[in-house]
Amino acid sequence: MHLEAPQQILLLLIILFPLGGAIVNGLLGRYLPKGLVTLVAVGSVAVSFSLAVLSFVELYGLSHDAQHAALAYHFYEWFSVKIPNGTVVPINVRFMMDSLSGVMTLVVTGVGGLIHLYSVGYMGEDEGYPRFMSFLNLFMASMLILVLGSSMPVMFIGWEGVGLCSYLLIGFWYENRDYAAAGRKAFVMNRIGDFGVLIGMFVLVSVVGSFEFVDINHAAMNGDLRGDFPVWILGVAPSLATVACLFLFLGCTGKSAQIPLYVWLPDAMAGPTPVSALIHAATMVTAGVYLCCRLSPLFITSDVAMSVIAVIGTLTALLAASIAVAQREMKKILAYSTVSQLGFMFAAVGVGFFAAGFFHVFTHAFFKACLFLGAGSVMHAVHAHGDADIFKLGGMGKYTPTTRWTFLASCLAIAGFPLTSGFFSKDEILLGAAAQIYRDDGALMQGVGWFVLIGLTLAAVMTAFYMFRLYFLTFTGEYRSADQSGDHPYDAHPHESPPSMTIPLIVLAWARWWLASSAYRTSCRSPAFTFRAGGATGCTARWPDSRFPRSCTSSISPRDSLSPRWPSASAPLGCSIATRARTCWRRRSPRASTNWRLRSGVSTSCTPPPSSIRSGAWRRSQAMLT
Repeated sequence: MHLEAPQQILLLLIILFPLGGAIVNGLLGRYLPKGLVTLVAVGSVAVSFSLAVLSFVELYGLSHDAQHAALAYHFYEWFSVKIPNGTVVPINVRFMMDSLSGVMTLVVTGVGGLIHLYSVGYMGEDEGYPRFMSFLNLFMASMLILVLGSSMPVMFIGWEGVGLCSYLLIGFWYENRDYAAAGRKAFVMNRIGDFGVLIGMFVLVSVVGSFEFVDINHAAMNGDLRGDFPVWILGVAPSLATVACLFLFLGCTGKSAQIPLYVWLPDAMAGPTPVSALIHAATMVTAGVYLCCRLSPLFITSDVAMSVIAVIGTLTALLAASIAVAQREMKKILAYSTVSQLGFMFAAVGVGFFAAGFFHVFTHAFFKACLFLGAGSVMHAVHAHGDADIFKLGGMGKYTPTTRWTFLASCLAIAGFPLTSGFFSKDEILLGAAAQIYRDDGALMQGVGWFVLIGLTLAAVMTAFYMFRLYFLTFTGEYRSADQSGDHPYDAHPHESPPSMTIPLIVLAWARWWLASSAYRTSCRSPAFTFRAGGATGCTARWPDSRFPRSCTSSISPRDSLSPRWPSASAPLGCSIATRARTCWRRRSPRASTNWRLRSGVSTSCTPPPSSIRSGAWRRSQAMLT
């Protein structure tokens, strides 16, 4: 059900307020008092967040009346293009909020708003403060366009916008040649990835005849993209879906820092700390994961593309974690940690657990923002510029108690400590990897499952090691710069940050605990991380069928989305991963299968998909259910 009414202009206003703030501060900020610059920058994002909440509440209400609700606002028809087969394809500036984009909008505006508030204290004395706040607002507007755009061209405007803003913010202190070079490096790496998105977009429109996500997903589920690509590659003819997915994933490797295009993200630490938090937590680097989830019906039609994504994600998680172990600077450790966590998300996508991957995007936004802002608070306390060497710190807990406890809470979450938010999201990803091992449809995916499970387990162990190495060397022991000896020591008298910086830390730390408690309560009620993928048959795939398209193919709607209801992250804690994974894919007797359906609540009333796609994933799912 789509609701397209005049009141849905709220979707446009969510974008226009940060964009307006960027224009006002960018053109007039140097002539305005600091207080007014702050009001425009922070206030515009606060209003955008309020409008996002109102829209999400309306979407939640619609979900009770229709299983697949969405809010849509058609602004105008931008232009049209004529593709080689003679079809004229209109490109509309149209925004849509369903449950997937709704959650992302809340994350972007909510976490982004806290980062804006933090920037008031962190960057308040900088001469370029109005320019900085203008760039932050433009970053927010670009990410909102990316998330809310209903078609690939509109999404690509936001995609390019966040790339431009990353260049402007990473090189914000451009007087330093190294910082300026880091900004250029990020710009070039993202342009390489953007080439892949363009090629993938052109492949899709040539077959589907539309740029709209709805139409692309519908064509994928109808089997329109299973035909052979006209050009043979390495002696084989890949499917159109495989070619499109691999090119789109190339764009994701650039935007979301996967092998081999990950090298720009650690250098992005050259920018001010709020920039690092905004790029790593609330915006930009998770755009690739969002695109994969948005086009999940397309990606699941290609086992080759899914395998490549799973392997690349796992290798990235391992490599980045191993590099983080050897780093000395706080922000560099957190940067490589982000690369590693992005690998977890893509590995989840590659094994078909889209909901688990997106859930990790959601939890990661809170604890990674808290970690980066906590690092900035430490740097502010000791007057360290650029980054802080953890071997020159120590004992910061007694000087910055608020920063210490919020940082510790986030360390526990990212390490996957039991009952934290990171524990639930990582647990579900590992379940997805383990589920591949029990598949009986070929050695390839079983091998991928073993590789992903072992690789992510090692990466998770290394994550716990380097994060607590960072915590203990920074906040415990004695302050190593107190005697002002050694090479370039920090301020001998550290101090806690002002409330404008500590309040966001407290809110983010509280939100992290709230996420964990919500996930725990819901998982005790129903072991289902619901990925609402309904279609005409009204099916909803649920755990242990988290690999939803393979268990209920005909239930996938052209508009895939997360349920607006709060999803649980994991099965009850008493279930081991191996037991749950075996449940996912093990063949069962008809009677056992019936009992399992009744217990899990999986709808079995799906109409079989067209014969053109009754292969691979569909046959595997039917074998599992019978």
